[in-house]
Amino acid sequence: MKSHRVSRRRMLHGLGVTMALPWMESINSFGNEIAGNDHKGGNESKDRQDTAPVRMAVLFSGCGYHSKEWWARGTGSEMELGKVLKPIEAFRDRMVFINGLYNAEALKGNIHSSQTGNLLSGAPLSSGGTIRSGTSMDQVVAQRIGQRTKLPSLILGCEKANPSVHKNYSMLYSSHISWSSPTSPTPLEVYPALAFDQLFKEPAGRGDRSVVDAILQDASDVRSRISHSDRQKLDEYLNSVREVEKRIERAGQKGELQGWRPTLSEPNLPRPADGYPQDIVEHMRLMCDILVLAFQTDTTRICTLKLNNDHGTLRFPHLGVDYMIHHLLSHTDSEDWLKVNQFFLEQVGYIAKRLDSIQEGERTALDNSMIMLCSSMLTGNHDATRLPVVMVGSAGGQIKGGQNLDYSGESDRQICRLYLSMMDKMGVSLDHFGDATERLSEV
Repeated sequence: MKSHRVSRRRMLHGLGVTMALPWMESINSFGNEIAGNDHKGGNESKDRQDTAPVRMAVLFSGCGYHSKEWWARGTGSEMELGKVLKPIEAFRDRMVFINGLYNAEALKGNIHSSQTGNLLSGAPLSSGGTIRSGTSMDQVVAQRIGQRTKLPSLILGCEKANPSVHKNYSMLYSSHISWSSPTSPTPLEVYPALAFDQLFKEPAGRGDRSVVDAILQDASDVRSRISHSDRQKLDEYLNSVREVEKRIERAGQKGELQGWRPTLSEPNLPRPADGYPQDIVEHMRLMCDILVLAFQTDTTRICTLKLNNDHGTLRFPHLGVDYMIHHLLSHTDSEDWLKVNQFFLEQVGYIAKRLDSIQEGERTALDNSMIMLCSSMLTGNHDATRLPVVMVGSAGGQIKGGQNLDYSGESDRQICRLYLSMMDKMGVSLDHFGDATERLSEV
């Protein structure tokens, strides 16, 4: 009888999928839970067909910002902004400026790698050249809801990864903010043409798998521990679910499903040229366009765009700043450093403007998104005691714009509190994440 000890609360799990078991005679009412499969969190709200989904984009630029020009005063459309933030001034009433959050684990190494590799997870980092971080919040969301779209997530970058070691920490930490597991940075696409192909070329991604296919391995495990008659019930149950999936697919092909549709069914810009663009202006703009296109076509709802590496080597000749690489320039706090900061903020403003031009019912695609720009330090002198964060978009009306929030005087100011709030907006609710157990109530 030991083989039949499966709890009635037992759920079938796959990548981003949870399916309840039907009633079975060999399942005990108060049996033991099967380890690792009873998820307390992750209450995923299903997308209503008559409303556009919420999207989340995380943008990153390394080495922080000008120490005297990253600030906000006041609230709403009258909010005053430091010069770094001028490129997004038009979105003040839909912006949230956040000061004072920090990542406690990032303070331990006090170098670029140790401050970046866990920025989106709050996890401890392994040193000595070994690789161990934590699953980043964007990938936690992708693993829970990513099956709803062709791509679970889209991870873009404008500077190639650096595999070397710096001061006892792997530079892969400086090169990646998105992590699919504690030991695996999510593959980063830096070639615009290949990023474009991810959106539109087949074979399709994991999101095209059926729900039943996603939980087959888990179902097989349960099947081996239930009675013969219950195996028949389980098979009938799974077949009925698959039949419903097929009916929905057929109805969709006939155009019978009513409600929200992606604004575009095919790209409205040509495929970028093959190769790695040497012009950083063109490179960043292409990646911004691909992000917008991914959201506009509902190819994915989760995108991370790393504009450069922390401890990066980009140069900016188009700004008349070509005498020093990005990392070294960040230590100068000069007018040239301000120009570079504003160039990065221009990318945020461009994405926001593009999304705001896309109407989705009563809201725009920007209203239905939340875009977060962050860095792993406030200034180029490695100050990670306060992290620079600014958000644009209301996540489908869930975030109040025009806010100027300051947590610098509070004891519970973990940036992972923000991530818990953001994951909630995506329909993924967790009891805790990183070093946080409470959300930011204002976000």
